[in-house]
Amino acid sequence: MSVAITSFAVFAASQVGTPGPANMALMATGARFGFRAALPFVAGVALGKQLVIWPVGFGLMELADRAPWIFEALKYASAAYIIWLAWKVANMRLGTGRETSTPPGFAAGLIVHPLNPKAWAMIVGGFTAFVAPGTPTLEATLTIALILLGCQVFLHPLWTLAGDAIARTVAGTAYEPYLMWSLAALTVASVLFVLFGGGT
Repeated sequence: MSVAITSFAVFAASQVGTPGPANMALMATGARFGFRAALPFVAGVALGKQLVIWPVGFGLMELADRAPWIFEALKYASAAYIIWLAWKVANMRLGTGRETSTPPGFAAGLIVHPLNPKAWAMIVGGFTAFVAPGTPTLEATLTIALILLGCQVFLHPLWTLAGDAIARTVAGTAYEPYLMWSLAALTVASVLFVLFGGGT
């Protein structure tokens, strides 16, 4: 009666490290404002997943069984919000505004994962696939929370750094619009894959 720690850690790293709405937001923020200015946003994104993990661990799954339509509606509302953010990214230009613009902060980062269908799918999958029946709720939830947080602390800054590095190369060039539209397209594609492709 426990959590399959090693297996879940591999699963978590593969999910946290691959493209998704949160990582695309991190990359776009790093590209727009630079790595250092984006760090409060990165911290918010990392901790925001805890706002999903703990309610799921302590009974939200039961509500999902009783009223699945609530979560279905939430999934599509969240997807619409992420796609709206992608539209904003697509029309954003890096230019020379890094020093004068205000980057999204910690609070903005906190809401990314609660509105991220990939995060919900990942967390629900973690509880259903890697937690043995009869495992104490606190043990299961704490284990999943710590493993995911560890993966995020390591991998989320890498996506932000990648955005920063790419921006230094293309800011102010003819390639800049293509970069921003590509980031937006990847964000939308990741949401659509979660909604219709059965992925996490």
